[in-house]
Amino acid sequence: MTEYTVEFVGTGETIEVSDTETILQPCIEEGIAQEYSCRVGMCLACSAEIVEGEVTQPAARGLTDEEAEEFALTCMARPQSDLKLDRGKYPPSIEEDAGSGTPAAPADDD
Repeated sequence: MTEYTVEFVGTGETIEVSDTETILQPCIEEGIAQEYSCRVGMCLACSAEIVEGEVTQPAARGLTDEEAEEFALTCMARPQSDLKLDRGKYPPSIEEDAGSGTPAAPADDD
């Protein structure tokens, strides 16, 4: 088990997260106000932009493959390095659909 430092840019908040746990779990334990809802990688409420570092998030079904390279769903993402995350940043697929009031559906990878 390896511990990584996760820094939330612009907030001064930093947590230690092991590579065997999601980023969201220590946020909850430390009292960090990270938004979340479904906790299964679909709703995108816990989205954060990856400013620096790498995560693994194979169950982040709400993101396209391209979005998963730039955004982390903290309920699913496990750190693979020290990270800098910008909370409350959403992938383009949800931002583009925000005007309709309906979350964008993930693209099919058929």
